[in-house]
Amino acid sequence: MEDKKIVELYLKREEDAIRQTSEKYGKRLRSLSYGIVADRQTAEECENDTYLTAWNSIPPHEPRDYLYAFLARITRHISLSCCRNRSRLKRSALICELSLELEECIPAPNDTECQINDMLFQSAVNGFLATLTAEKRNVFLRRYWYFDSIAAISQRFTLSESKVKTMLFRTRNQLKQYLEKEGYLL
Repeated sequence: MEDKKIVELYLKREEDAIRQTSEKYGKRLRSLSYGIVADRQTAEECENDTYLTAWNSIPPHEPRDYLYAFLARITRHISLSCCRNRSRLKRSALICELSLELEECIPAPNDTECQINDMLFQSAVNGFLATLTAEKRNVFLRRYWYFDSIAAISQRFTLSESKVKTMLFRTRNQLKQYLEKEGYLL
């Protein structure tokens, strides 16, 4: 079923919307969550929580053209919250490590100016991602959005681990320069 029709089901408050969403995106959402929480049962709980959150937030939001991105963002947020709440030390360590890698490129989230300009910042990051080649963009997103390991990324894109590390290092530096050029104080 098309995303627009699924969103219409949500807007009409028909329970079939959840079933259609699960059939179309359930496996991808569960996989995204599993990459963060590293537990199948918890990933399934996060997936189910995603459906509930989508049910409660689609009116007023109407993600007709970006349903998967809307659901993925919810799943990612729920999974990260679950990871924090359950104190999964191994995954928390990875999240902290990845945060440290990007810390020099992205302004602090508690900075008042950053909070006020959140939408502009999002646009700037999207603008930066648009400047990257498809391969660099995909590697960057796999690492910092999906939390894939270096080994998993190198295997997925048939690159050496050292090439992936170098690509990520250079991309982070490019992001930093791009954001500074856009006027963000880092």
